Amino acid sequence: MEKLKIVLVSSEVAPFAKTGGLADVAGSLPLALKGLGCDIKVFLPYYRQAKKQDFGIKLFKKNIITKVGSEDINFSLYHCEKENVDFYFIEKDDYYDRDFLYGTSTSDYPDNAMRFAFFASAVLSSIVAMNFKPDVIHCNDWQTALIPFDLRNRLQNVKVFKNTHTLFTIHNLAYQGLFARDVAYQLGIGDEFFTPDTLEFYGKLSFMKSGILYSDAVSTVSRGYSHEILTPEFGCGLDGLLNIRRNDLYGIVNGVNYSDWDPKIDKNIKANYDETNLGDKAKCKKDLLSLAKLKSSLEAPLLGVITRLAEQKGIDIIADSIEEIIGFGCNLVILGMGDEKYHNLLTELSKKYPKNIAVKIGFDNVLAHKIEAGCDMFLMPSRFEPCGLNQMYSLKYGTIPIVRAVGGLDDTITDYTQNKREGNGFKFNQANKDDFMNAFKRALSTYKNKKEWEKLVLKVMGLDFSWEQSAKEYTRVYKTIMKVEKVESCCIS
Repeated sequence: MEKLKIVLVSSEVAPFAKTGGLADVAGSLPLALKGLGCDIKVFLPYYRQAKKQDFGIKLFKKNIITKVGSEDINFSLYHCEKENVDFYFIEKDDYYDRDFLYGTSTSDYPDNAMRFAFFASAVLSSIVAMNFKPDVIHCNDWQTALIPFDLRNRLQNVKVFKNTHTLFTIHNLAYQGLFARDVAYQLGIGDEFFTPDTLEFYGKLSFMKSGILYSDAVSTVSRGYSHEILTPEFGCGLDGLLNIRRNDLYGIVNGVNYSDWDPKIDKNIKANYDETNLGDKAKCKKDLLSLAKLKSSLEAPLLGVITRLAEQKGIDIIADSIEEIIGFGCNLVILGMGDEKYHNLLTELSKKYPKNIAVKIGFDNVLAHKIEAGCDMFLMPSRFEPCGLNQMYSLKYGTIPIVRAVGGLDDTITDYTQNKREGNGFKFNQANKDDFMNAFKRALSTYKNKKEWEKLVLKVMGLDFSWEQSAKEYTRVYKTIMKVEKVESCCIS
C-alpha cells in the first residue's frame, strides 16, 4: 500500500514546548514513524516558549479562517522541519503568547476551553488549507479531543477528510478538560451533545469524553494502564465508558529517543560513558554533587527525582520518608514543578537538611540529564503512572529505578529481588511509606554489595526501549482502524 499519511496533534511537542512526558512522546514518535516510511505531519500551538528559541520556524500560510462557535477566527500557520519531519505551529498570540502552556502553579488559565477548542478547529482548517488528505489523525489528551467530535459531527462532508480516521491516545486520564455548561454554548455545542451519553460529565462539559466517544480507536501509553483505566480505582469516573470501548482500546508503551538520552553521547553531562567505561559515571556523580552543593562522599548513595510535583507522583511519600532515607546515609536531588504546596514542602525540607537534599523548582533539561547520569537510584513512587519515561531513561544511564508497580512502571520494571535474572529495578505495591521504604531498603542492601550492584547496572544499561517497536505497534493500529489490517485490542476479555 501507499505511505501512511498521518497527522499527529499535541498540545506540547519537544523540543519546542514542554511541561512533561507528553511532549517527549509527541516529539519522538513522529521521527520513528518517519523511519518506518510514514508521511507524518505534527501540529502544536505556537507558544512563547517556542518563539523564544531559534528553531528555524518560518511563516507557512497566513490569514487562515476557522470557526469556533459563532466566531470566525483568523490565524497564521508556521512551519519547520526536524529530521525530515514537518512540524506546524498554530499562531494566535491572544491564546498562546503566555508565560506558561496551561496555567500558573496555582491555577489553570480560565480560557483553556476556548484556547484548545480553537486549536482543534485550527488544525482541521490548516489541513483543509494545505489540501492534505490524512489517513489517520492521531490526537493526544483532552486538549485535542474535540477533533474527533468535529470530524464526526461537523466536517463529515469535507472532501479532504472523506477517508480520514482518528486515534485518540490517553496519556493521563486524570486530566480531562472539564468546563462549565455555558462553555458548551460558547463553543457551539448544542443540547443534543450535552447528555450523559455524549459530552456531559456530572454537569460539566468533558473534552476527554469527546476523544473517547468519537474516535475510531482509543489507546493509552502502556498495556498495564489500558487495563487499569477499566476499573473504578483508576478510571476517574470514565471506566464505564471505557469498558464500552474496550474492543477498540489499545495499550502501547512509550519508547525512548536514545539520540537524546544516551550517556555515551550526551552533551549535557560531565563525562560520557557506557558499559565499557562505567567508572566515568562517578565523574557525573561528582559533578552533580558539586552543582547541587551537597558535600557528600562518592560512596554515599545519591537518589534522583525528576517529576511534576503533584499528588499523583507520590511526592508526599518521598517527603514522609526523607528523614529515614537520610538516616541511611543517602542524599537526594529533586527537580520539578507543579503544585505550590509541594514547592513549599520540598523547599522547607531542603532548608532543614541542606547537606542532604537539593531541590530545584522548575524545569531544567540540562540538570535533568545530569541527575540521570549522576545518581545511583531514581525514585518514582507514583499513585498511578500511565507510562513514565524516566524509569527507562534511568536504565540507560545505569541509575536503578525504585518504582510503584502501576501502569507503565509495572510494564517496564521487573523487581530484582524476586527475579535476579530478569530484574532491572525495585518495585513496591502499596502507595505508602512502609511499602516504599521496603523497596528502598532492598535496593540499598544490593547497592552495598558493589560487585552485585555493578553487575545489575551493566545489565540494565544494555536494555532497549527504543521507539521503533512502539512505532510499529502504532502503525498496526492505524491500519486496523483503516480496516487494512487487524490488531486485537489488549482489553478484549
